[in-house]
Parts: sequence; C-alpha cells; structure tokens
Amino acid sequence: MSTQIRIADTTLCRENGTFSFKEKLEIARWLERLNVDAIELPEIANARADILLVRTASAFVKNGVLSVAAGSSPESIENAAAALSAAARPRIRVELPLSPVGMEYIAHRKPAKQLEWIAEAVRAAKAKGMEAEFCAVDATRAEPEFLAAAVRAAAEAGADLISICDSAAEMAPDEFADFMEPIAKSVAVPLGIRCENRNGLACAEALIAARHGATVVKTCVDGSTVPLETFAGILRECGDRYGIASRLRLTEIQRIVRQIRWVSDNSRAAVSAAPAENEQLLLDGNDSQQAVAAAVTRLGYDLSEEDQKKVYEEFLRAASKKQIGARELDAIVAGTALQVPSAYQLVNYVVNSGNIISASAQITLARDGKNSTGVSIGDGPVAAAFSAIEQVVGRRYELDDFQIQSVTEGREALGSALVRLRSDGRVYAGNGISTDIIGAAIRAYLSAVNKIIYEEEQA
Repeated sequence: MSTQIRIADTTLCRENGTFSFKEKLEIARWLERLNVDAIELPEIANARADILLVRTASAFVKNGVLSVAAGSSPESIENAAAALSAAARPRIRVELPLSPVGMEYIAHRKPAKQLEWIAEAVRAAKAKGMEAEFCAVDATRAEPEFLAAAVRAAAEAGADLISICDSAAEMAPDEFADFMEPIAKSVAVPLGIRCENRNGLACAEALIAARHGATVVKTCVDGSTVPLETFAGILRECGDRYGIASRLRLTEIQRIVRQIRWVSDNSRAAVSAAPAENEQLLLDGNDSQQAVAAAVTRLGYDLSEEDQKKVYEEFLRAASKKQIGARELDAIVAGTALQVPSAYQLVNYVVNSGNIISASAQITLARDGKNSTGVSIGDGPVAAAFSAIEQVVGRRYELDDFQIQSVTEGREALGSALVRLRSDGRVYAGNGISTDIIGAAIRAYLSAVNKIIYEEEQA
C-alpha cells in the first residue's frame, strides 16, 4: 500500500515574488485545481491588503489548506488568524529559526526564550481554532539537542504538523533522511520537509525523506525549494516502485505550471517596465515635468498635456514632503488625471461573504436619474462587487492592478483603494477612500469605469 504524500506549495511565498493582487488569486486558484494539499502564504505585512487577499482566496480554496506564516510576534498570529477567519481549512504556520545565529540575529531570543515562545505561539494558534504547524526554519544548523527540545515543545503544545527545513542545502539526500528519521519517530505528529534546491538535490532529498517518515513535502514553481513539476514527475514515474503517491492531478501539472510561469514572467517584465515602490523609481521635487511625465508613461498611462500638468502640480505638492515612488505616483494619477463627470453614481451596495457561503454582491448604480442593480457571485467579496458593477454597465474590463493601503491609523482607519483597468490598450486608474475596504474598492473601480466611459463617449 502506498504512503500518501501531501504537497504544500510555497510559490506565493517566493521572496522575489512580484505578483499583483489578481495574479496571486489566479495562482491560488490554479493550485487548488491541481489538488495541492496546502497553499502557503507569507506572513501578513500589509494588514489591510494581505488580509483581504487571504479572505478572497478563502472563497474558492475549499479542498486544500490555506496556510499563513506567523511567529515573529503575537501580532503576527493575530493577523494570520484574522486573514484565515473565512477559510474552510485554515492553518497558522509558526516559522522560527533554531540555529544559534538565527535565534540571535533574526529572532533576537536566547535558546530558553525561544523554546518558551515556540510553545506559546503554537498554543496561541490552536486557541484560534485553527491547525498549527511548527517550521524549524534552519533545522540542519541547529544544535541536535536543542532541535529535539524544540520539536518536543511544539508537539506538546498541540502542533498538528512539524516541518524540518534544510535551509543550508549542505546535506546529501541520504544524510538528510538519516537526520530527519529519528525526529519522525520521536513524535506522534506528521512530519513535513522543506529542502533548498541550490545544489539541485532537493527532489532527491524529498524522495528519500518520504521513504523514511516524512509525509508532507513543500514545493514551489521556479522557486528555491523542491520543484513542483519535477517532483510530480518523480511521483508519476517512480511512485509505484517506491510506494508513495499524492493527490496531485498529474495530467494537469505541465499545463498549470506553464500558466504560473507565464504570469511570473509577465510580472517580472511589468516590474521592469513599471518599477515598484523602490529604488527603481524614486522622484523628488527637483525632477522636471518631463521626467515625471516619462515615469507616468512607464507606469502604463497615456495622458493629455493638460492631465500631465495637473499630475505634475500635485506631484510637486507631494514631493515637498517625501520622495515619490511608483505607488505614490499611481495614486497621484488616479486622483488628479482625467477627472470627469460621473456617468454612474453609487447608490448603495450589499456584500455578503463567509466560509460556508459563496461571496455575493448587490450594487445599485444611478445614471441619468435611473437606478440599475447588479447581483453577482464571485471568488471573494471584491470579485463579486466588481462583477456586479460590470453587470450594470454591460461591459467586462481587464483588471490591470488592485491595491489597498491604510491612510490613517487606528480601529476606524481610512483605507485607500487603487484600481487600474485596461481598455483598448490604455490604462485608467480610479481611487476610492472609505473605512470599509470593500466600499473603497467599489468606489475605486467605479471611478476607473467612469473615466473609460467618458473617453469612449467623447471619441
């Protein structure tokens, strides 16, 4: 009888990932279709945008586990739990270094305090009513006795899964199997592995480890760990011989991996053409109108001379306080360029979502004094709302980008949403502000739609 190996995919955790909000959802949808057992997401960095992403993904990830990293602080566990509140199968992944160097310079804890925090973090995750996974990030560089104590502490605190990570990639496959086998035998908790692929041995490590007690393998598309496509090929060609199998839809691997690579390649190209908010695009008050106009063009906008002047005037006001990156420039364009009369006005909206229902939206818009209502179901509340707007307008639009960020502090903080729609090769940006994230997104989407309609009617 074959041992069932569970696949936890880490593609969305890639450190050099440049995926947009929409692309992350598409990748999650493809991985769910592929039957991976868990889709892993990084620690929440932007509370509003990242939590919304996980909640939206929760609407269609029903068969697999949604896993969010945490562990750096109590707040990280609270944020992970908030993000996973609507997931059908939520898991909080407590990721912590165990090597002396990692504990000292990354976690800033002494060994005794790290052991206490491992147990505390796992218990906190379990207290949220979710699965808890403990990941020993650099296990192969940890002191053996301390690693054993950490694994024991996590298991006793109630961890549902313990993962051993070969971050150093210095062990041969058989050495790693010998290293993790006694750990697998020491606790009555499923054991996962993550093997770095810097030396091209990750698949071999994973295969041998699976034959020696590991039941979860972490994979990635074009990342630093076990290549998903290669490992799936090993299971297809050699699984019967070695007595291991998985739930993966092996016949769809190549097609879906190609789709993910296509998105990844286009994201990198987009970043090259339209830099993110970093050193690639930083402007200040000394930059000329021509330099700002060139940067706006690189972001994908095609503005009139009048709008270029408006953008530059607003840019100078903003640049008197700080340097301006791509994200700020996007917001300036959305808020100042192509300000047009609203063909459609928002009358009201009702959005419903949860972990046992499909997200739905009912939106009423007014045009020329007449109200029209759209009702739609989507993969999450934002997708449902956008679809309902399109239903009223009678057009579908290509969503180029969607961003959310907080503009004030506190419980009643204002959220700013930026939507970029593409129509006939041009990019139109809309901005929306509200204490309600969904409301901000609806207003931003409607703002961009109104700009498209105005341009078309003026042509």
